[in-house]
Amino acid sequence: MGLEQFKNRNVGEQEYIVLDLGESPSTNTGRFTQVVTRAVKGELFVGLWVTLREMINALFKDKMHTVQYPFEKLPVSPRYRAIHQMLRLLESGHYRCIGCGLCEKICISNCITMETRYDENQRKEVSEYSINFGRCIYCGYCAEVCPELAIVHGSRYETASEQRASFSIFEDLLTSEENLSLQQEYQGFGSVSANADDNIKKTPLAY
Repeated sequence: MGLEQFKNRNVGEQEYIVLDLGESPSTNTGRFTQVVTRAVKGELFVGLWVTLREMINALFKDKMHTVQYPFEKLPVSPRYRAIHQMLRLLESGHYRCIGCGLCEKICISNCITMETRYDENQRKEVSEYSINFGRCIYCGYCAEVCPELAIVHGSRYETASEQRASFSIFEDLLTSEENLSLQQEYQGFGSVSANADDNIKKTPLAY
């Protein structure tokens, strides 16, 4: 088709194909016959047979094509940024978080809040730490800016909850002492050294 024919807006000069759909029935019996004829065709029974065949394979032949969530879960990429995790030191089990507040400052969605205090050794520790997952956009800035690798993204992606208050609980984010041996460590530049406990010093004055 040339450019001049493409620009032509005259409908009468264009060659259209007119479909012969037949005359519309005028009686109720004719309308009912037309509906049945158009609805009940061979393709309908082919689709029903495919559905019945897959149902029989799933129920009696154990050929299931779907994942039985939550009992079965698909593997998640290790680079996937899901629910945050607060890590501990492997030797002593102490919190890695030093309360610097960088994650709270860099959070662009303003969903991280934290409160710090000084323990008996005059070391700053985190008393309250919460992440509002209703606002979090999972950008990963908090994990990138953390100097101690205390906060990372884990593989747990279920965020459904009945109340907003349960979105941000420090105990849920922190690695439990029983599962300390199962804690996955980041291997690479900037990873935690073997003598990380010996490098812990007293925190200077509050900023």
